[in-house]
Amino acid sequence: MAKMGEHSISGIQKAAILLIALGPEKSSLIFKHLKEDEIEELTLEIANTRSITPQLKDDVINEFYEVCLAQQYIAEGGIGYAKELLEKALGAEKAMDVIGKLTASLQVKPFEFVRKADASQILNFIQDEHPQTIALILSYLSPSQSSMILSALPPDRQADVARRVATMDRTSPDVIKEVERVLETQLSSLVNQDYTVIGGVDAVVEILNTVDRGTEKHIMETLEIEDPELADEIRKKMFVFEDILLLDDRAIQRVLRDVENSDLAIALKGSTEQVQNAIFNNLSKRLAAMIQEDMEFMGPVRMKDVEEAQQKIVNIIRKLEDSAEIIISRGGGDEIVV
Repeated sequence: MAKMGEHSISGIQKAAILLIALGPEKSSLIFKHLKEDEIEELTLEIANTRSITPQLKDDVINEFYEVCLAQQYIAEGGIGYAKELLEKALGAEKAMDVIGKLTASLQVKPFEFVRKADASQILNFIQDEHPQTIALILSYLSPSQSSMILSALPPDRQADVARRVATMDRTSPDVIKEVERVLETQLSSLVNQDYTVIGGVDAVVEILNTVDRGTEKHIMETLEIEDPELADEIRKKMFVFEDILLLDDRAIQRVLRDVENSDLAIALKGSTEQVQNAIFNNLSKRLAAMIQEDMEFMGPVRMKDVEEAQQKIVNIIRKLEDSAEIIISRGGGDEIVV
């Protein structure tokens, strides 16, 4: 129980009071981000809350504001920066109290300071580290940072690091703390003592979906040799240009509406006859003839240009899938449309 003024009050009671104070409209938006059991627990607590004194309501709202402020400061400049600003605003004792509550309840993400750095700078620090250490760090970075770093690693290390990200499950907080200490000695570890779940197949898929096509192909080809089961699991969750064959005619037609003709001609230049036929069959005869003519007259095309054009189209497909405008059958069973 935490004391607030003259009251002893639990975390769930504070949350209920805050939601009551915010009102139904704002509270409903918060509920969208909670788990079902959390919603049930909060709903029950709200129902059992009969009356709230103005002072208690103000205390809860002020504490919530202070924790949000601390979280913002930590995101902007780390724990040291947050502590400094909070001490100026609230005093040393209150600042430490707020930060203590924050680290106990919100689990600030490790390597936050690294996420703000340029990928090339991070690469300089970690490129000579053990592949497992690199995989650990990439698991916490944004996909765009991780993809740039993975692409810049020597080819013989790329697949190894990708495999380690995919097979990573739980990592001891002591290990994370030590890696953090080496990268940033001035930043105190905020890792909760519970083991932190990171990595996994979804993490490596997100990274591979962002790297350049050449890196992606190399990693997947290597994994298919070294760990076929893992490669198959990753591929089921990924979408590459040749997977256009997984789309039905209606989906292909929808995708082609957003594709530039010049990109389409270059992309098809390096694709299989089967993929070309799937595309041409979903174009008007006039447009199909025009694209084929462009492909004939453009002559040899650099593989890099082909891959970039294909990646543009893949990005369009992924965007349409995210917005549920098209459905991709990924081999995980029949898609049910109702």
